[in-house]
Amino acid sequence: MIEFASPFSIGLGAIIALSLLGLPIGLSMITGSILYLAASDQDMSIAAEQVLNGLNGSYILLAVPLFIFSAGLMNAGTMTDRLLGFCNMLVGRLRGGLGHVNVVQSVIFAGMSGSAIADAAGSGRIIIDMMKRGNAYPAPYAAAITAASAVIGPIIPPSIPMVLYALVADTSIGYLFLGGVVPGLLMAVAQMAINALMARRHGFPVSARVPLRAMPRLTADALPALLMPVILLGGIYGGVMTPTEAAAVAAAYAFLVSALLYRSLSARDIYATVLAAGRSTSAIGMLIAGALAFNYVVVSENIPQTVRLVLGGGEMARWQFMLVVNAILLVLGCLLEGTTILLVVVPMLLPTARALGIDPVHFGVVAVVNIMIGLVTPPYGLLLFIVAKLSDAPLGKVTRELLPFIAAMVGALLLIAFIPGLVLWLPRRFGYTG
Repeated sequence: MIEFASPFSIGLGAIIALSLLGLPIGLSMITGSILYLAASDQDMSIAAEQVLNGLNGSYILLAVPLFIFSAGLMNAGTMTDRLLGFCNMLVGRLRGGLGHVNVVQSVIFAGMSGSAIADAAGSGRIIIDMMKRGNAYPAPYAAAITAASAVIGPIIPPSIPMVLYALVADTSIGYLFLGGVVPGLLMAVAQMAINALMARRHGFPVSARVPLRAMPRLTADALPALLMPVILLGGIYGGVMTPTEAAAVAAAYAFLVSALLYRSLSARDIYATVLAAGRSTSAIGMLIAGALAFNYVVVSENIPQTVRLVLGGGEMARWQFMLVVNAILLVLGCLLEGTTILLVVVPMLLPTARALGIDPVHFGVVAVVNIMIGLVTPPYGLLLFIVAKLSDAPLGKVTRELLPFIAAMVGALLLIAFIPGLVLWLPRRFGYTG
């Protein structure tokens, strides 16, 4: 039982109050942690010590700004446009073809950016305009499938959320990346099935077939972009480079292809991309700093052990624990920002998961998928607001169109959660022994 005036309640109350007043959650967590230290008569400099120690020893975190920057370069150049042309050649001729193109391009783009926001804000703008052209697809539907497909981005490697999970769980990034491949493809299949169903129900058009003579040109145009995930993942799993080094290679490759090969990147574009990447990195960095400070509070108060007792400790079966975890993360995803959940809530659940013998790679992929679904779940879902703005569609209508996709993704999530082999099959092919 938490006392009303205990140091923990003072710190937690400050975090909630400041967040409600509009202060960024990272700053709120730092402030609440300092208040906790003051109320418990501890040295307040411990907060700074926790932040500095956590960031100083985390070489892996360099991957975050580099992946953000590489995604920005791809969107600023014409790599995304060429990928869309290639995807349209593959699946555009099917009924509801542009919806399928939307999903397939997200699968391919996922192998480059690692960010759902980058996917939606970049290629999403282009594909929404394509779908709306000539009133072929209602704007709310175009926005809904764009938001749903963007969720795939951080599940298929590389993945910024998996980098953050590896930080808090001390787990191999390489095996986490491999663990996301099959779940990401499963999510894509589920979304394409819903799109096919909706296309038949609403009579969505069939796109014109791409002439056979145009296919080699479209493939050649997209080939440099298509090679990027091959180079990155081949380098990581071939032992040539670490995931952080792969992020640097991704940024360099995106720059060289966009600026020198496609000649579609101006100095103004580069400046805007650097600025946007800096802003995004600063926001994520502040969240990480707040989480590192608050995690000291959590450990000091034995919150993970309390959570384990509340959840039944060793008496709870694995499937029961996974069911509870999915319910908790899905509900929190409706209310909180995903990075906050990953850095603050997931570490509280990890000790119980380990005690029950749940594989950390499997648990991490399940947690990331939950958090990604939260990006499209009202009322907070950040992707909802982004795609509604891009499509000029009312938020309520976009949400209604999203419901079948959310249901399909939750169904895929349950398969991933209760059939560990879907996650662990590929890592084990590459030597994982967990």
